[in-house]
Amino acid sequence: MSGAPIEPSAALEPPGRGSVWSTPGMVALALLATAGFTGYAALLPVAPLWAVSGGADSAGAGLVNFVLLGTTVATQFAVPWAIGRAGWAWVLSLGMVFLGVPSLLHLLTADLGPVLALSAVRGVGFGILTVAANAAAVLLVEPARRGAAVGAYSFALSLPLVVVMPVGGWVADAIGFWPVFVIGALPLAGIPACVAVARHLPARSTHDASHPEVAEPTTSRATYLALLRPTLVLLAITFAGGAVITFAPQMVQVPWLSAAGLFAVGLLSAITRWQVGGLADRAGAQRLLVPAVLASVLVLAALAWVVRTPVDVSRAVPWILVCALVGVCYGTLQTLTMLRAFEAAGPRRVGAASAVWNAGFDTGTATGSLVVGGVAVASGFGPGMALAALLCLLTVPLARVAPRPPRRAA
Repeated sequence: MSGAPIEPSAALEPPGRGSVWSTPGMVALALLATAGFTGYAALLPVAPLWAVSGGADSAGAGLVNFVLLGTTVATQFAVPWAIGRAGWAWVLSLGMVFLGVPSLLHLLTADLGPVLALSAVRGVGFGILTVAANAAAVLLVEPARRGAAVGAYSFALSLPLVVVMPVGGWVADAIGFWPVFVIGALPLAGIPACVAVARHLPARSTHDASHPEVAEPTTSRATYLALLRPTLVLLAITFAGGAVITFAPQMVQVPWLSAAGLFAVGLLSAITRWQVGGLADRAGAQRLLVPAVLASVLVLAALAWVVRTPVDVSRAVPWILVCALVGVCYGTLQTLTMLRAFEAAGPRRVGAASAVWNAGFDTGTATGSLVVGGVAVASGFGPGMALAALLCLLTVPLARVAPRPPRRAA
């Protein structure tokens, strides 16, 4: 199933000409990402509800997505090694199987133990998908179009998070759980796209084979230290994003305000991730990063002020507006930190950069839900989101440090 060893830069368009979607493999990658993230998004709010329907309490329900993200992070660092051993097509396809099959198996039982086990398997699949697909987006295009490729891929994966995730709970309540579990199996339909993408990638490597002059092909301690800076910036904004996504229903008094706020966050995040990629190709991710972090600090401070007391209908406009701005910051920093991570790692370490970036994303999301929830119990969501703004502010010195170019052989 592994694709032929085709150079990533072969048959690519010159920079700035044509759409990035015309690059061989990009449409297949978008289909793969949409199918995979639909399976992830469908069950994210529904699997905990399924466990509750089987008799689990709130603590047990909370374990469902904790186990999912835990196995996701644990898997991500092994993905480059797995691709080196088995090839892109096998690894990507296996990730889609691990994401899709457990969704259907939920129909067999709602007991907490099996639900947690299925969440762990889904986490393995999601870990494979996130790292491998991110790396593929970079390897399919030449370096001058990397931002556009990352933006296009990010837009494709964001659509299910905007459309599918908000309605999953409603479908489970109004119709039943089985339609959600069927939709959650959609990653299985993305397996042909995995094979199509693999045809345009190096057969068993996660580095850009068109850069043989780059020394140190193995990932060193210095590489991980360089990746730590953009990853910590990412962790700060996903800390805030995880808190908003988790606690939006508790920040408002009227349910429709929560749905409207989350829709604004998701939609603006998707659009921004897409558009910022091309802008970064022209202006440079480094030049945009510090202004984006400072804007995020201001937006999160405004959100802390808006949610100092539960939001009612009289404050609907500022709530939706600030949620939209959170989405802009959330999407902007995701794209910029991903590009900075690839710059810091160099073309020979695309897989390592993708693994570290995705681990930072999932860690920040999980930590934000946990910490802001604890602060809110004692002091409310206003101080909790103020803490998120402070964490973003502390990353400004990290955002100012440009990645060193990879060492080149004599």
